[in-house]
Amino acid sequence: MEHSAGERESACVTLEADDDTPAVVHEVFALARGALASDTLGLHLDEAKDLLCAVQSAIVEEQVRGALAAQVACPDCGKARRHKDAREIVVRSLFGTLRLSSPRWWHCSCAIHQTRTFSPLAALIAERTTPELQYLEAKFAGLVSYGLSAKLLAEILPLGRPLHAIAVRLHAQAVAQRLEDELGDERWSFIDGCPATWKDLPRPDLPLVVGLDGGYVHSSEQRSRRNGWFEVIAGKSMPDHGPAKSFGFVQTYDAKPKRRLSDVLAGQGMQSNQHVTFITDGGEDIRDLPLYLNSQAEHLLDWFHVTMRITVMGNIAKGLRSAPPDPDLPRSPPIDLPARAGEELQRVKWFLWHGNVFRARRVIDDLVIDLDTENPRPQLLKALAEFATYIRANAGCIPTYDERYRAAEPISSSFAESTINHVVSKRMVKKQQMRWSPREAQPLLQIRTRVLNNDLANDFHRWYPGFTHTPHHENIAA
Repeated sequence: MEHSAGERESACVTLEADDDTPAVVHEVFALARGALASDTLGLHLDEAKDLLCAVQSAIVEEQVRGALAAQVACPDCGKARRHKDAREIVVRSLFGTLRLSSPRWWHCSCAIHQTRTFSPLAALIAERTTPELQYLEAKFAGLVSYGLSAKLLAEILPLGRPLHAIAVRLHAQAVAQRLEDELGDERWSFIDGCPATWKDLPRPDLPLVVGLDGGYVHSSEQRSRRNGWFEVIAGKSMPDHGPAKSFGFVQTYDAKPKRRLSDVLAGQGMQSNQHVTFITDGGEDIRDLPLYLNSQAEHLLDWFHVTMRITVMGNIAKGLRSAPPDPDLPRSPPIDLPARAGEELQRVKWFLWHGNVFRARRVIDDLVIDLDTENPRPQLLKALAEFATYIRANAGCIPTYDERYRAAEPISSSFAESTINHVVSKRMVKKQQMRWSPREAQPLLQIRTRVLNNDLANDFHRWYPGFTHTPHHENIAA
């Protein structure tokens, strides 16, 4: 920054070449200030935008000039290529919309080419949006709505043209598709090697704990409150050391769910000889997902979901009423049906807590028979039948919860419940109530989980080595 007459200040950009070419100085910005006050201190937002645009224009002009000068000579014979015409290409960046004059040259006749002319600048800048702008659009789209992302970026950045929500959505989907193209093929099993080779692996870390759960999103084809929802699966992998990683996908749309989960675990250093604990809610669509991902894995039914179902049945039992006495039978003491049902449900809970699935199922069957003779509310009989089927399907995943609890081992996927809220609900259900299609929700989930895991900046750095954004490792709350 240079000071000139009075309170006028100007900013200049000095461009120096690597050779002996004299440096070029461009005055890119000037402003006038009055007496110092809080509202005259420093740059205003619109002034900062103008300054960034002017500085970038000067730099880009020199970059384009140097790049064209380096290609004007034919690499085969060294002759200068002949100029045919020029066209304008538009490149969107964080600091303005660049309109660059792109010359078209004739190919040299010393060699055979597929085309007679070519545009070197258009070939060098194949994408018309800079990676930094793509990154910010995708990142904000993963955190807040498309419309709010467009308004926020347009408010703080000198984009040089209106930014619409549809553009943010399309750019975010393009980034998600690029991530999807890098995903490997789906396989039914991801267990590689054999026990003989696993013994030669380094000593693994402590077990990974992976929680899986499902949530529901409003469908764009919804016709009533009971119909028109689709399920989204989300989960979190928690190592003993290092940050946790979230993942999510639309259960009916994603063609590579097992590959997606396997890559998340591999990114956290999972070895073939490492123990992994998968905790699920016991749903059929989730129960089969972690199978054949790790030979040392154990699969547990979430205790939270077990107790939640028993609590619901207990609340239903409180409204029971005993059947009226039969006048043809001898009078007997009245049975307190709600208390009786509550006691039996507590027995079921106690047996399951100690891993005794057989006794728990016997108590449920006996309770169904006893209640059926008393003609209770049909909701309780239906809930008991569903709970019996639920326990039967997940019998192999019910451990001895009390022993695990005393050993400070995980028995609940409560952290997966919070993951559903963090990954899905905050962006797609609660604060930003929209209706979605699986095709629209799937790419957004991939972007959001990459943002929440602080991995999106690393993806852009892998695609664009010159991408210099340094990702932070703080928790992101949206």
